[in-house]
Amino acid sequence: MSLIHFCLLPEASKPLLNKFYKSHQSPMRSAMDSQLWVAKQQEIVGALCLRAISGGHWLTGLFVAPPLRGQGIASDLIRKSVTQVAGPVWLFCHPELSGFYQRAGFEQTTALSQAMAERFARYGRSKPLIAMIRLDGQP
Repeated sequence: MSLIHFCLLPEASKPLLNKFYKSHQSPMRSAMDSQLWVAKQQEIVGALCLRAISGGHWLTGLFVAPPLRGQGIASDLIRKSVTQVAGPVWLFCHPELSGFYQRAGFEQTTALSQAMAERFARYGRSKPLIAMIRLDGQP
């Protein structure tokens, strides 16, 4: 396997990320006004979006190509991206994923900014979710 590189995707390359999501039948899409982070070999093999939001960032769209899962790509992608932004990083996830995110430095929280609380209420109407936070300065 060739070396995997982690980088911020230039805005002009945003269509490549949507093509990656679509090629794996993922409903995810690159978020508007977000930092788009990717794991690349020759092509994109993993991605996430970090959207600036009041007081921190919101992590969405984490996805790794199915044949490459279980190799630490998602964890490395999270670590490389969240250490490049100031302030806390929030995410919403299904409860069964909380262990994965805890190993990546996140903890469950109910203390959300108003903007995040509104999003959490909206997304939580249709599926069970928990809110998690990673505070600035974590490895």
